[in-house]
Amino acid sequence: MHAYRTHNCEQLGEANVGESVRLSGWIHRKRDHGGVLFVDLRDHYGMTQIVADEDSPALELLDSLRPESVITIDGEVKARSTETVNSNLSTGAIEVFARDVKVQSAAAELPMPVAGEQEYPEDIRLRYRFLDLRRETLHANIMKRTQIVADIRQRMNAVGFNEFSTPILTASSPEGARDFLVPSRIHAGKFYALPQAPQQYKQLLMVAGFDRYFQIAPCFRDEDPRADRLPGEFYQLDVEMSFVTQEEVWDTIEPVIAGTFEAFAEGRHVTPAGEFPRIPYAEAILKYGTDKPDLRNPLIISDVTSHFEKSGFGLFEKIVGGGGVVRVVAAPNTHEKSRKFFDDMNDWARKEGFAGLGYVTRKGGEFGGPIAKNHGPDCMAELYAELGLGENDGLLFAAGKEADAAKLAGAARIRVAEQLDLIDTSRFELVWIIDFPFYEYDEEAKKVDFSHNPFSMPQGELDALENQDPLEILAYQYDLVCNGYEIASGSVRNHKPETMVKAFEIVGLSKQDVEDQFGGMYRAFQYGAPPHGGMAAGVDRIVMLLCDAVNLREITLFPMNQKAEDLLMGAPTPAEPKQLRELHLRIVEPPKEE
Repeated sequence: MHAYRTHNCEQLGEANVGESVRLSGWIHRKRDHGGVLFVDLRDHYGMTQIVADEDSPALELLDSLRPESVITIDGEVKARSTETVNSNLSTGAIEVFARDVKVQSAAAELPMPVAGEQEYPEDIRLRYRFLDLRRETLHANIMKRTQIVADIRQRMNAVGFNEFSTPILTASSPEGARDFLVPSRIHAGKFYALPQAPQQYKQLLMVAGFDRYFQIAPCFRDEDPRADRLPGEFYQLDVEMSFVTQEEVWDTIEPVIAGTFEAFAEGRHVTPAGEFPRIPYAEAILKYGTDKPDLRNPLIISDVTSHFEKSGFGLFEKIVGGGGVVRVVAAPNTHEKSRKFFDDMNDWARKEGFAGLGYVTRKGGEFGGPIAKNHGPDCMAELYAELGLGENDGLLFAAGKEADAAKLAGAARIRVAEQLDLIDTSRFELVWIIDFPFYEYDEEAKKVDFSHNPFSMPQGELDALENQDPLEILAYQYDLVCNGYEIASGSVRNHKPETMVKAFEIVGLSKQDVEDQFGGMYRAFQYGAPPHGGMAAGVDRIVMLLCDAVNLREITLFPMNQKAEDLLMGAPTPAEPKQLRELHLRIVEPPKEE
């Protein structure tokens, strides 16, 4: 007989009744029923009930052990009585009568429970992550993650992509976030950088003639964490293709993403490949107030600025006269809601940092609220008719500078839908956001800067860069969004040296700067670069959505906390003086706070 097990804890069933078996695993739960001890034995695969009574030599030892002790059980498989069958377990029709038990590793008193799914403080969960990973939901999420990654790989191989591994130690590159720097021992005073993404390398692979590249790539960015972004590192499905338009990138990737979602959606609707909507950035900002719209939400933002150019409601007239806009979000069938619903929405907007959220109520065709009173019933009826609203629909107003009004209206759209339970959570709605602005104006730096990916091709190419207002130039850039989360971003690349130089000159970098900062790619483009494009999809966010998790820490093996600390391993740690000398470094302490 095998030293540890003849079966795993999910394999035994009625066909095994009467067999002598050996199982190994963790003590999940114990239940003492007056001289009869029931033990749930758990391993990676599942759970089997172990029974010991006064006739079992194993009873006393089993009774003395704490949960999460690792044991090996020798025993006999017995059928459970009809009334004790557990239909929730694959092994629920049988139990194993313990003849002998061997302790492989006794557990100390637990700092947190493993059995059950109760909430527990995050610092404890991360410090004892090896225990946390034994819990059913987290364990299942990690296994689903491995299956999703395997599924993506299979689909990419099936459509002719080859997986390449690009360097981890590379040069620092201004790609929008802080680099993690690695000091060089051999080259004093110089640093490598961990890649924010394999962007330049995958483009160089296209120049080298490999045509279709992909990689499940680790990426490193020194960014502040949030629920949908872990500190430090993340993984992405990195993709690049030669001789393609952006439409061909979309058509190639849609079956991969939709196929993976369908495989793990557990019956929920997924937007079919070939049917992903394509919404221009400007339209997304107008209709949804964001470039990451959740299309499960049926509410659409409308611009009603023209209705308030001349109005009895002086505040809006003043805003519009000063170049501002008025955006509205419907609150359908709120006639039975008290005014408190609308006052709460206004209070919420203020807590979010906005000046406020105006509103109009309507019940049985009668308008209510200060805006309706001052704007007048006839003008309100005209506005409602234009928007196609009913006699019991409320309306929420966001007014101000265009960017501020769009942001507030977008947030209000989400808030109203959540409050009124309008979002269909049984769907995965996928959409491309396209035609991003190539440049934006940086108010803080008082200069034009790239709005997205600096390596993208501007629409109109060199002619647009030379002859158009930079802030009116669009790019061949696109994001893939699912249920309000950006899950992929990509572009057709700028593969022409003169166009690349001109694009960077507009943001204040010279030709020499381009050669210094992007020398490898700039040199490569001198020797015949194919038109190419691609994208990168966030593996972590895709897994988070498919696992119904609300935080990336629930689908990641060993995440850091919100302070970018690894509580399990104790990172980051101080370097030893000897290490600093070898790396030619000296620590400069930050100034002490007064």
